[in-house]
Amino acid sequence: MNVYLQLFTTFSKIGAFTIGGGYVMIPLIQREVVDKKGWLEKEEFLDMLAISQSAPGILAMNISIFIGQKLKGVKGSIVAATGIALPSFLIILAIAIFFSSFRDNETVNRIFTGIRPVVVALIAVPVISLVKGMGLNRYTSAIPFISVLLIVFLDISPVWIIAAGALLGLFYFYFARR
Repeated sequence: MNVYLQLFTTFSKIGAFTIGGGYVMIPLIQREVVDKKGWLEKEEFLDMLAISQSAPGILAMNISIFIGQKLKGVKGSIVAATGIALPSFLIILAIAIFFSSFRDNETVNRIFTGIRPVVVALIAVPVISLVKGMGLNRYTSAIPFISVLLIVFLDISPVWIIAAGALLGLFYFYFARR
């Protein structure tokens, strides 16, 4: 099968059947591009994921662009980005057209009430998967907890946390490891 067609169908399938946003898509994208297709190694996927999270924009869009770029350059990134975005666009368009007719429907409200906890669980899965793949030790495992505490309790911007992490990583690489 043509790689462009594989990119489009892979990412459109993920985009069409994922409720909950980019973080819910992470295990699906990993399963497709690492486990099934072998387009990326797991470490390479984790690196792309980190870059995708740091880059401005939507996580799922960013990672689809990076994967498409790796496989087939600019054309591949356009095809992958179109694949991830088109299903959501069409679904949102349909909802917008018909929303007023079912906005107050009790059955629809109950369905969405049931979906919310599932989305939380779907977000937790990639977090656990990422933690397992990061190879944290007793020192580095404190970093995520300290970061959460700084963001939640001291209201420090995640941008500063990421910048501090990058600087600490450089410091460790250049000074502590030598």
